[in-house]
Amino acid sequence: MKILEKYILKENFKPFTISLVVITFVMLLDKVLDLLNLIIEKHLDFPTIVNVFGLSLPFMLALSIPMAVLMASIISFGRLSTDNELTAFKSCGINIYRLIKPTVIAAFFISLFMIYFNNEILPNTNHKLKNLLIQIHYKRPATEIKPGIFNKIKDLTIFVKDRENDIMKGMLIYDNKDTRFPRVISAKTGKIILGNGGNSLKAILFNGEMIEQDKKDHGKVQVRKFKRFVMNLPDLGYKMNDLDSNYRGDREMTSQMLLDKIQERKELISKSNLRITDLKKKLNKVVKDSLNYQKAKKIKSLNNMISMEKSKIKSHKVRINEFEVEYHKKFAIAFACLIFVLIGIPVGIMTKTSGIGTSFSVSSIVFLFYYSSLVGGEELADRGFMSPFLSMWVANFVFGVLGIFLVYLSMKEERTIPINKISDWIVKKLSKVQK
Repeated sequence: MKILEKYILKENFKPFTISLVVITFVMLLDKVLDLLNLIIEKHLDFPTIVNVFGLSLPFMLALSIPMAVLMASIISFGRLSTDNELTAFKSCGINIYRLIKPTVIAAFFISLFMIYFNNEILPNTNHKLKNLLIQIHYKRPATEIKPGIFNKIKDLTIFVKDRENDIMKGMLIYDNKDTRFPRVISAKTGKIILGNGGNSLKAILFNGEMIEQDKKDHGKVQVRKFKRFVMNLPDLGYKMNDLDSNYRGDREMTSQMLLDKIQERKELISKSNLRITDLKKKLNKVVKDSLNYQKAKKIKSLNNMISMEKSKIKSHKVRINEFEVEYHKKFAIAFACLIFVLIGIPVGIMTKTSGIGTSFSVSSIVFLFYYSSLVGGEELADRGFMSPFLSMWVANFVFGVLGIFLVYLSMKEERTIPINKISDWIVKKLSKVQK
């Protein structure tokens, strides 16, 4: 049986590798289109481009690995079915459960790896990618100033007629920092440089004039012409530096970080509940006093404070739901590898397809339904209509039961799935929708 298990695993390994490369490459192309404009505008060097795509790769792998498992199962068992090898195995007394056992075990270990991957590697790379994109955003700030519109940067309002790379033409700057009457600076050309991680601004202007209020006589203005003028704004308020930002979003947190955040929010809810209890006691005490204007004012104030605390509790509960959704998503997507094997094996057997094109189409449809249910469940959980656990795991439960049922049907040698007819039907329906 060890020879058979090795043979089955070998049959799965090659299509898994090919599928993983193909799916990741397709997702990478989509990422290239998204970042192409950024690369051109910021004139990114080759190491930075490689770094951006390298840090983007784990996010793609988190989705492409489960889908590759599904494709590999369909291709490998589809080939075994097409070449009648499954019939030969069955004639030797080997049932379908023994044949799928090594693939299911391999998928289980892949799921365990994906738990580690989604929980440790993915959050950290997402965090590094975010910080890198922020640094890139401030690398060539002139690209963020759009010609023909007024661009607001703290106390400055900047207007430019045209821009060629980093050189801006027809500049007009309104400086509202120190006086009610804005200082107006115009220049034929200029460029803007950001420093200190994007927290300080330096504008170098050429051939222009500056109009500002006379400090001695506020009814007059001073007009000064210049050939070169340097304008500094030391603090833009972004609080960015060359080091990584410590702030992490939901998808940049490990499971332990998410649990800590959930506990922190629960403690804040407990404190708000205690404050509400205390405020209600004060309110009841005020209500018992004799009616007067001061009493009515105090009652209104206490009711407002109670409403504020209730609003805080509502906000904390929303954030708790979001954290719990992200926590369960890490594990749900990881175990999708195991679920997809249970789907892919019988689909491959019953469709008798071993081509990568058909397998990609089938797996894409399955994954589309799976991912749509995750996205829909996340939306329902964030709004409080469904528990975070159920919203993330219901797809696994449904597809798992469906997979077990399909395995049972394939063992009973039920009729094959007419995949070509189904594909034609889907194409026709999509064409009608598009029209």
